[in-house]
Amino acid sequence: MFKKRKQELKIPNHIAIILDGNGRWAKKRGMPRTYGHQKGVENIRKIAIAASDYGIKALSVYAFSTENWKRPKSEVDYLMKLPGEFEKKFKDDFKKYDIKVMFSGRKTHLSQENLDILERITKNTKDREGLILNICFDYGSKSEIIQAVKEIAQEVKSQKLSIDDITSEEIDKRLYTKDLPELDLLIRPSGEIRLSNFLLWQAAYAELYFCKTYWPAFSKKSLEKALVEYTKRNRRFGGIKS
Repeated sequence: MFKKRKQELKIPNHIAIILDGNGRWAKKRGMPRTYGHQKGVENIRKIAIAASDYGIKALSVYAFSTENWKRPKSEVDYLMKLPGEFEKKFKDDFKKYDIKVMFSGRKTHLSQENLDILERITKNTKDREGLILNICFDYGSKSEIIQAVKEIAQEVKSQKLSIDDITSEEIDKRLYTKDLPELDLLIRPSGEIRLSNFLLWQAAYAELYFCKTYWPAFSKKSLEKALVEYTKRNRRFGGIKS
């Protein structure tokens, strides 16, 4: 049944998911928000493997935003432990499925311990040829675009680049996602209908899919539903297509 369904689907090259609803999922079960975050991290593994099974080339997940520092200190402190948990629990699984892991986001606000963990995971998986799992950690699309603009401005100032040479491709080359395929599908679970400063530039012509399922409960079947909906979409990119 899975093979038959897979053959009927249009498979995107790159999907992105906003990992939303961890706290609300936990609260409904009488558990602390940190329990929801723990289960949310475990679900990254399940959905990455599911995406790999479908033949998706890249999966970007929004794990911690530049705005999430505003949350209570106890919650932020717990979230900062997750890179270590991620490395400890899933490195062997991802090796089995040939999954390459990369990280997108600022490096200026993270502890040296976490920077070392992110660098180690990236280095240990860099030669794998399967799905690319892009974990967006301390990521904000506005800060990403600002950084790209600053780099371009510096190159113009030093006369390495002229103003007439500034194109969307020049901006693309300076984004965290420069080595990933163009974003095809952006998914937000939990019932919220907004992008929350996630991949704003990259999502210019991505298909958007919203569902009410909280992230810890988002399953392979949930992913399949999103892919079925994606298959129905007529992507015209501003043109006209029959």
